[in-house]
Amino acid sequence: MKKLILASASPRRAALLRQVGIPFAVVVPAVQETIRDLPPDKLAVSLALDKAAAAARQFLQGLVLGADTLVVCAGKIMGKPRDAAAARRMLETLSGREHSVFTGLALIDAATGRTETAWAETRVWMRSLERELIDAYLATGEPMDKAGAYGIQEKAAFFIERIEGCYTNVVGLPLNQLYLLLSRMDIKPWQYWRDSGEAGRAVYD
Repeated sequence: MKKLILASASPRRAALLRQVGIPFAVVVPAVQETIRDLPPDKLAVSLALDKAAAAARQFLQGLVLGADTLVVCAGKIMGKPRDAAAARRMLETLSGREHSVFTGLALIDAATGRTETAWAETRVWMRSLERELIDAYLATGEPMDKAGAYGIQEKAAFFIERIEGCYTNVVGLPLNQLYLLLSRMDIKPWQYWRDSGEAGRAVYD
């Protein structure tokens, strides 16, 4: 089986790969994330490609996975907040409204350069957030490394009324789309379990 290399420092993406039993190594690519004038689905894929390509140049073999997550509300694209003030503005914008979360994926075979991409969109409804709640959430530091300044899998689960679409997409890695990408690369994802010696368990770098 080809080794999977995650081109991301995100602990949420790493946790999701562990959840589905795929062993992987982590390489954090030196890429400047720049918001370009593209529709959010294409922008997310473009940023994911940048990350995967930068990481793939460091390897002679293996499958390199890049991912990028964006939050879109009222036509405004939100990445990770630059500072606490930006995080507050994002949360105030999202409060009491519907928004969409887009994640782009790019999978590159480092040996051949073959590339597959995909993206997912999930609609999210957030309850109205009291100022005190926003203040308390900002004080935790959780918003600072997350698109849209919140993490649905952590304390901000309190904020969410409902979602429509893939939950793991909101976390940062749509597992259904990853399954499809691996399949397109002629990889049967469950073989990672078998090759690890025991179904459902794996050793991680």
